[in-house]
Amino acid sequence: MELNFNLKNSKWISTVASIWIQCTSGSLYTFSIYSQTLKSTQHYDQSTLDIVSVSKDIGVNVGVLSGLLYDFLATRTSIGPWIVHFLGSAQCFLGYFLIWAAVSGLLPPVPVPIMCLFMFVTAHGQSFFNTSNVVTGVHNFPNYSGTIIGILKGFLGLSGAILIQVYRTIFNNNPVSYLLMLSLLPPINTSILMWFVRIHNTHDSVSEEKKYLNKFSLMALVIAAYLMIIIILENIFTLQLSIRIFTFILLMMLLASLLCIAFKAHEKCASNSASESFLTEGSNLIAREDSSRNQRTMRQGENLNLFKAAKTLNFWILFVSMACGMGSGLATVNNMSQIGESLGYSTIETGSLVALYSIWNFLGRFGAGYVSDYFLHTRRWARPLFMVITLMIMSIGHVVIAYGLPGALYVGSILVGICYGSQWSLMPTITSEIFGVEHMGSIFNTISVASPVGSYIFSVRVVGYMYDKEAPEEGNICVGTHCFMFPFLIMASATFLGSLTALCLFLRTRRFYDQVVLGRIQNVL
Repeated sequence: MELNFNLKNSKWISTVASIWIQCTSGSLYTFSIYSQTLKSTQHYDQSTLDIVSVSKDIGVNVGVLSGLLYDFLATRTSIGPWIVHFLGSAQCFLGYFLIWAAVSGLLPPVPVPIMCLFMFVTAHGQSFFNTSNVVTGVHNFPNYSGTIIGILKGFLGLSGAILIQVYRTIFNNNPVSYLLMLSLLPPINTSILMWFVRIHNTHDSVSEEKKYLNKFSLMALVIAAYLMIIIILENIFTLQLSIRIFTFILLMMLLASLLCIAFKAHEKCASNSASESFLTEGSNLIAREDSSRNQRTMRQGENLNLFKAAKTLNFWILFVSMACGMGSGLATVNNMSQIGESLGYSTIETGSLVALYSIWNFLGRFGAGYVSDYFLHTRRWARPLFMVITLMIMSIGHVVIAYGLPGALYVGSILVGICYGSQWSLMPTITSEIFGVEHMGSIFNTISVASPVGSYIFSVRVVGYMYDKEAPEEGNICVGTHCFMFPFLIMASATFLGSLTALCLFLRTRRFYDQVVLGRIQNVL
């Protein structure tokens, strides 16, 4: 049978291209690989290195410019996502190339503010990738926005582990060469694939969409499980180069298998579209009407822009909830090594905890989107309810870590990691539903600023300050459960407060979800 195939006109190919771009967009998660080399070559102390690291966190989370640019271009030209991707590639290349030049000796040691600028530019470029991929995905799959955001955000969470496999397989512990690779691989990968990322106003069967999104979801879980096994094996055994090459090739084959799913989905949906057009001449009109209806998530039929959204109480409730959840989650992972040290965990154990945190992060990102979509469609549960649940569980995770019982750090890090990842999937989806998809890019990137704000408060003003008070003056190393107990009880209280504010959002929007969001889905069905 001959395939009706035009790669650029398939939202399924667009999805695979976005996933593959996401797989190289999380290089910031691998900062620890080259941080020691950066510290030694630039003659930094630990506090100075932490300042450079903070500039990275600020750059990736202050993506308002990418959101505003996407919102402006997407409604005016079909190449809007391409332009955003291109600008992100340029920033990523420039930032990492200059960092590599400084570390390799091509440039003399640069002042700290200049190095912070290099890191900020690099991180800021990656916010362009994320904005273009996520918002395009929501445009293409408005009825399953939670699922598609969960998939895309999930692969972003896995990208750190994927890039580490590239590093360990090819560069054999050469951080300088790895920095050069980071200046080339993400921009080149994005430049090749960005031509396939575009908004498609197609009218596919909702059941077919769900069927093939489920297959993407299954493959995401398989890849995550595979990476988890590799991480555990690497922390137990020393793998030979031949084994590393084999495992890396297998990883690439798993990622390539996503394209097979896209081919089948496109063929099936194209066949259904042809049948529908044979039955009715108005299918194109229906598609345009559905696309327009999917964008009008406010009851009065209007999308709110950033400035109008910022004047609403719902915007600030969401911001406060995210500051509590994302901020305390970042503070936990940033201090995982010190927590393990204070509780008597070995270096191997804490290393495994840090590596596996990315897997729990993925499960949260992916699971929250998929599960919230399922209950929205089947039980009519408004999505903010899942924010209430995950923040409450995160609060329990902080309490578990605070008391430092045997094995508590394992259990607590799983709870916190999954619930932290959940916020990155739930927040953009809720934003698109409450404020509309037309200006989603600028609004959800503005709310994302809550992450570095919360991280600064909890990491510096709470955890760091109280740890220094508990640590003895000699050696400045604290040992015992008292080192982190009070800070984590404070973060547990903060996330409990965040769950209460999310509960307010749920109560305020419950009727809206029932009448507007679910009404839109039923109209499509």
